[in-house]
Amino acid sequence: MTCCAASLAIAAQGSDLASRPREELLLASREIGPDLRQSDLSVPSIHCGACIQRIERVLGALPGVEHARVNLSTRRVSVRWRGEAPPPLIETLAADGYAAHLDDGTDEPKDRTLGQLIRALAVSGFAASNIMIFSVSIWSGAEPETRDLFHWLSGLIALPALAYAGQVFFRSAWSALRHGRTNMDVPISIGVLLAFGMSVYETAHGGPHAYFDASVSLLFFLLIGRTLDHVMRERARVAVKGLRGLASRGALVLEADGSRSYRPLPELEPGMTILLAAGERVPVDSLVLDGRSDLDASLVSGESAPRDVVPGTRLEAGTLNLTGPLVVRAEASAGDSFLAEMLRLMEAAEAGRSHYQRIAERVSRLYAPVVHLAAALTCLGWVLATGDWHRAITIAIAVLIITCPCALGLAVPMVQVVAARRLFEAGIMVKDGGALERLAEIDAVVLDKTGTLTRGEPRLVAGEAVDEAALGIAAAIAAHSRHPYSQAVSEAARARLGPVPPVAPGDVSDHPGSGLEARLDGALWRLGRADWALAEDAPGRGSDGVVLARDGRLVATFRFEDRLREDARAAVSAMTANGLSAEILSGDAEPPVRQVAQALGLPWRARMVPSGKVAHIAERAREGRRVLMVGDGLNDAPALAAAHASMAPANAADIGRNAADLVFLRESLLAVPQALSVAREARTLVRENLFIAIGYNAIAVPIAVLGYVTPLVAAIAMSLSSIIVVANALRLSGRTMPVRREPAAPAPTLSSQVA
Repeated sequence: MTCCAASLAIAAQGSDLASRPREELLLASREIGPDLRQSDLSVPSIHCGACIQRIERVLGALPGVEHARVNLSTRRVSVRWRGEAPPPLIETLAADGYAAHLDDGTDEPKDRTLGQLIRALAVSGFAASNIMIFSVSIWSGAEPETRDLFHWLSGLIALPALAYAGQVFFRSAWSALRHGRTNMDVPISIGVLLAFGMSVYETAHGGPHAYFDASVSLLFFLLIGRTLDHVMRERARVAVKGLRGLASRGALVLEADGSRSYRPLPELEPGMTILLAAGERVPVDSLVLDGRSDLDASLVSGESAPRDVVPGTRLEAGTLNLTGPLVVRAEASAGDSFLAEMLRLMEAAEAGRSHYQRIAERVSRLYAPVVHLAAALTCLGWVLATGDWHRAITIAIAVLIITCPCALGLAVPMVQVVAARRLFEAGIMVKDGGALERLAEIDAVVLDKTGTLTRGEPRLVAGEAVDEAALGIAAAIAAHSRHPYSQAVSEAARARLGPVPPVAPGDVSDHPGSGLEARLDGALWRLGRADWALAEDAPGRGSDGVVLARDGRLVATFRFEDRLREDARAAVSAMTANGLSAEILSGDAEPPVRQVAQALGLPWRARMVPSGKVAHIAERAREGRRVLMVGDGLNDAPALAAAHASMAPANAADIGRNAADLVFLRESLLAVPQALSVAREARTLVRENLFIAIGYNAIAVPIAVLGYVTPLVAAIAMSLSSIIVVANALRLSGRTMPVRREPAAPAPTLSSQVA
């Protein structure tokens, strides 16, 4: 082979290596819309608002990228892009100084970061304490020779301490400067290095002042602030970390040839048969094929009582199989499972941008040029005023340090993280951080009826006299329909008669809007509306409910009832007690809507089509009201999207859940006032944090410019401001929401008069 051929081979190999990240990125991406995919990257070096703005701006400028969103808490980036091939996301970030890799949901770089911070803190604290011993002797009036010796000894201790403990700040600052940008660590690094450099200069020239103690102590206090910030972030994100801990590592798959093999979670695909032992968590959303067990489904329902699992039961990923082995069929991949969706919702809530956060980010963006200019002008001003360049540089160092906007950068996202955690603990998933801000502004609530105020699960009226033979025939016909009334008939038959064999599919026909028709033993049976099922001259043609008819003659009448959701009355009382107006908009007929409205004491409108709900919400908006829409059905999706904020139960139709800002997982309707309460408290804490952060700079900067702050005091003040802001955000997790519960009572039933 010639050297040219060798060169071509090497070039081809390099091309393959360069394209490999793109191929992996394409495989790891997921489709979220027509010609729209999303890729999730882990970027461990993200640590401040400047990083967020830089990464989102750089990735957003790539061809094909529609949206890039950074989550500071998780140090992850979600990118939505179009096209057949993914944009060069990883390569672009690497060129800008950010090492990135595909996020598989398992890496936790923060744990390594915490260890690094603790080691750096220990080294700087040890060095600071020893240098302080020499400083005390110098301050006590040591002779010049002794003073110079102690200064040199202090410098020998400070140099390795700064080299090791300062890496946390120096690496970040150098990476930013090397790529033509700046971040919060640049002025910190400049301040620490200037203090050390001045001390070396003073010691070399026999000067009386050295700041080795200040430079190392400064680093020590800065590290205290950053370590506490890191620990508090981890505490705030305990909900997301707990969810990740519920994910199974893999499952035992039953292969087509009868053999068994263990597959890691990412390799599980829909259609695979999985053997699930007692004590194992469900790896992906599944359908039970064989076996019977008890299931801990508290993750989904919030109820501690185990749920009975039989063949045909659907299982959500992350739930726990308690008592018996099960054979299940995977219904979704790991990335599309219930647990993965909850994780995405939680992280989307943390990464969302509210109005207040956008203000804080705009202010932080101006930080670097303004603080560097302020420090330079301060130094120049003191030199011109006093001629003492030593004092001028010392004051400039203090200005550089004290103005670090860490508190401002944390003011909003920390509240969002804690609020998302608080809502998750209450069984409420937030899809967008901005939704919390809109939710806090709500002054009117519009509620759907079926599936929202009521369970949406009709059942036969208790005590209804229905002949067992007629019930069995009705159940055999109803088995071919997914209509709620058909399912209610089937459930009642199973409870009274046991399993009922269905009618052969070829003998049953469905008449939408009317009912089911079947031929059995030469007779024509109909199950549905009375005016359709019965002959014109047959008695009972005007009866309500669902009837079973044979050759046009009435055999049985089935009446149904629905139940209000748990705590529906308490939820409505809590909303009205907090100054919110509430009303019911339903597409159902007037009698059942009126019955629910009277039970709850609410105004109502019935037979509302989707466009009518949207028009009503728009009318309320024109009146100056900010409406929260709570609904669950396909017909509620336009209204959910049109409202100022929206909520949907977990059993809502897919399109309804996608349109809603928040999804509540539990049966209780108290989720609505709870979410409103948390949103309002979060808004209060955000305002308090912004006041603390801005007030701190407004007070601290003039004092530092006037020369009343040393670099050491500046470091302590800056760290304390960040700690105060984070601690204030954490107050939300300990508050009790003002919701009054009524004494426990059976949920009222609401008779249905509609066939």
